[in-house]
Amino acid sequence: MPGENLSRDEARERAELLSVDGYEVALDLRSAVGEGGEGPRTFRSVTTVRFRCARPGADTFADLLAPSVTAVTLNGEALDPAAVFDGTRVALAGLREENVLVVDAQCAYSRTGEGMHRFVDPEDGEVYLYTQYEPADARRVFANFEQPDLKAPFRFEVTAPDGWTVWSNGVGEVTDDGVWRFAGTRPISTYITAFVAGPYHYESDLYRRTLGDGTEIEIPLGAMCRKGLARHFDADDIFTVTKQGLDFFHDNFDYPYPFGKYDQAFVPEYNIGAMENPGCVTFREEYVFRGKVTRASYERRANVILHEMAHMWFGDLVTMQWWDDLWLKESFADFMGSYSMVEATRFTNGWITFANNRKSWAYRADQLPSTHPITADIRDLEDAKLNFDGITYAKGASVLKQLVAYVGKDAFMEGARRYFKRHAYGNTRLEDLLAVLEETSGRDLASWSRAWLQTAGVNSLTPQVTYGSSGRITELAVLQEASGPHAELRPHRVAVGLYRREEAGGELVRYARAEVDVAGPRTVVAELVGSEKPDLVLVNDDDLTYCKIRFDPESLATLRAPRRRERPAARAVLVRAVEPDAGRAAPGAGLRGPGAEVRGARERHRGAPDAARVDAVRADALRGARVAGGGRAAPRGGRAAGAADRGAGQ
Repeated sequence: MPGENLSRDEARERAELLSVDGYEVALDLRSAVGEGGEGPRTFRSVTTVRFRCARPGADTFADLLAPSVTAVTLNGEALDPAAVFDGTRVALAGLREENVLVVDAQCAYSRTGEGMHRFVDPEDGEVYLYTQYEPADARRVFANFEQPDLKAPFRFEVTAPDGWTVWSNGVGEVTDDGVWRFAGTRPISTYITAFVAGPYHYESDLYRRTLGDGTEIEIPLGAMCRKGLARHFDADDIFTVTKQGLDFFHDNFDYPYPFGKYDQAFVPEYNIGAMENPGCVTFREEYVFRGKVTRASYERRANVILHEMAHMWFGDLVTMQWWDDLWLKESFADFMGSYSMVEATRFTNGWITFANNRKSWAYRADQLPSTHPITADIRDLEDAKLNFDGITYAKGASVLKQLVAYVGKDAFMEGARRYFKRHAYGNTRLEDLLAVLEETSGRDLASWSRAWLQTAGVNSLTPQVTYGSSGRITELAVLQEASGPHAELRPHRVAVGLYRREEAGGELVRYARAEVDVAGPRTVVAELVGSEKPDLVLVNDDDLTYCKIRFDPESLATLRAPRRRERPAARAVLVRAVEPDAGRAAPGAGLRGPGAEVRGARERHRGAPDAARVDAVRADALRGARVAGGGRAAPRGGRAAGAADRGAGQ
């Protein structure tokens, strides 16, 4: 037995062998309160699994991480727990075509955020429980087949302490004997089942909508936090963003929200940002603001709410087959979180935040020795745990944004609609998404996928401009470079913007824009030939692709000169090119990025007011940046994200 790990080969073999018809799980959580005894505090977990075997007579195993097992029954035959349970797996031999497994175990409460986490509020002594499973910790709460492609319906019941409320994926009702019974789920993966239990403060609302076919839907909404935070809980704003998100996704996905209710629990000591459990989403309680906070804090919370909501369709309704495609569900949710926020909420500058924060994280991670392709080779669960990083989340979302530009927004959304309808409640691989996008866009995405997803590193794009005697553009080309150990030229769908000052020292105003497919080392932008001479040529205007940008000599001179602020989207791209720590030159290129210039400029302007100092530092960095071939500055990302950035969502 390989301990707690599970390999991809083992999972593939078990998926070929088994089909799971359903789970019935009964938990007794009354032991969560009161004095604990010696050893770990435990709760009783009884699981009944009904499943079929494609090769009768074969052997397999169920997953369970528990201090002890009381009884195991397979097809009515009692098995010796000491003989079949080794602490991590339950051995199952001689399977029939149809099987029933019952496991009665003592599972442990957690203090690490894995499995059933138990928290005691130091303010009032109240006990709160919640679960967190991704990638494979449902086995700490009940026996199961712990892999994403063995989906099944679940029925849960929970016996809880007096005065407690319990939530799960389905709607729950409490009986006279104090047992909470929950409506059965549709087929879902084990890692997105969930429980929240305790004396939580709970507020409710209702979402109503008439669908395109005239059908009326109602989705009960709930939001909760521990009682000690109730006075700070702004559930109204949470419900506002939630309703705006549900409107957006119904408008664009043409697939009604599939999981009944929509509860959102803000829980203590959460070790990630949030988790997309269908019908019972969990968030770190730091998103309950205890005092006045910035607009950016509200924007961040809205983004996380919408990120997790996007998962209801992409990740929960349709789920990856194995953790190799973790990036796909997280990148999709990261992209859709920003997209829906900009389109549906008051935070209309969400793409600027995405460029400054998430994308900068990606650039930095992608230029470290530890970088890896977006589609990592996930051989087992240990590999999966290491894959929640800036490449999986931030670069993946940045590349997905480029894919949307590459195939077109309408084609992308139509592809998503077909994808959900074609694979509802099933499991997929990347190839399944690319297939529908090829149908809707007519693009060849096999070569796109190889270039973008199976190689690491970032390209540099530089404008090359020539002018006629009249001062108009006679040719504008985009040069693409790749260097270092990941020298791969990629197809880019980019916008090229032409900017000029309306007056000396004034704001840069865009007067021309063209989108073009950049392929190979040099691509001519024919649409801009004949345009008046610009003060600034901005490659990757509107931040459509994932690349470093560099500047022609005239554009660099413009950036060195004093000016008023540009459009926010353009400024985000420009600032990232000269951000502190953003300018690592390609090895052997003979360039020096602006990082050292920024450090010197910081010292020169240390006493200035904040806003003036920031602009002065950036201006000095540009003036001092030494460039080759007419002014190239090569950016690399901004900040590293903390653990709370996982899942932002998570």
